[in-house]
Amino acid sequence: MKALLYNMTPEQKVYVDKWNENHPEDDLVTTDDKLDAKTVEMAKGYDVVSVLQVFDIDEEEVYRKLSSYGIKQIALRSVGYNIVNFDFIHKYHMIVTNTPAYSPRAVAENTLTSAMYLLRKWGPILNNEKEHLNFVREENLMSDEIYNQTVGIIGVGRIGSCVAEMFHALGAKVIGYDLVENPANEAFLEYTDFDTVIKNSDILTLHTPLEPSMEDMISAKQFKEMKNTAYLINAARGPLVNNHDLIAALKNKEIAGASLDVMTGEEAIVMKKFNDISELPVDYQELAQMPNVVFTPHSAYYTKTSVKNMIEQSMTDVKRVLNGQKPIYLVEE
Repeated sequence: MKALLYNMTPEQKVYVDKWNENHPEDDLVTTDDKLDAKTVEMAKGYDVVSVLQVFDIDEEEVYRKLSSYGIKQIALRSVGYNIVNFDFIHKYHMIVTNTPAYSPRAVAENTLTSAMYLLRKWGPILNNEKEHLNFVREENLMSDEIYNQTVGIIGVGRIGSCVAEMFHALGAKVIGYDLVENPANEAFLEYTDFDTVIKNSDILTLHTPLEPSMEDMISAKQFKEMKNTAYLINAARGPLVNNHDLIAALKNKEIAGASLDVMTGEEAIVMKKFNDISELPVDYQELAQMPNVVFTPHSAYYTKTSVKNMIEQSMTDVKRVLNGQKPIYLVEE
């Protein structure tokens, strides 16, 4: 197997090197570049390409050239697959695999961390201390305890199920909505409908894939229906939440705060360093100045276990395909 892995980072490279060491018959080659029309020619001579990036692969030329090189598979080192244009995948008779189970607990633990950060009001507390040298225990910063909370989960798949189990273990009431209800989860949550989750959650957390019909799933209507004491957590996909409506809801105190690991337009800031807040996109400028908001650079998954599994699971599926077997994590669109 000869594979070209795009958008490689140092921490991933460690596990690529281990794979090459343990599989001398394979040759995994890495590049820092993202996959697009400018870099696709680098893939000539390889059996497969592997990608982990937030940038859409939307130019038909990419798929046409990959197909002309004899490449039949794009192996995503991620859960999300919305960066791929499936019209072109089908047109050029290719397949896409992803890594949906690299570590559901990584994102679930990050969700729990985010919830506790918001609930215990660490944002305003740290803002008072760092910006104003104010160490007074102010009455408006008194927090609640997790066992008194109703945690609502939109999307109860692998990650959402882990989230439910963790919050249930801490004594919270957990409710959830998913198109497919898993009876095994009923030990940790109560399934209900979408609107009920929106209206009754003290902590609302999103763990769904991104389908076209789900863009702006959380927008002005939902914010008005949420409790004004509720917190929103999005560690799924940015476009699930309407940025403009979120900012308005925070300003109007329709919700109490938010933790965002993903946002629409995140490709403008992820993996970049800025010198001044004025250099950020306008949405990020506004959110960055709100002490009841925390956003992280699409890093909820970012643990040693996750990074290792991204390489191992994606490359295992590549070998299966090249050996004429059905991949374990085939994306069917």
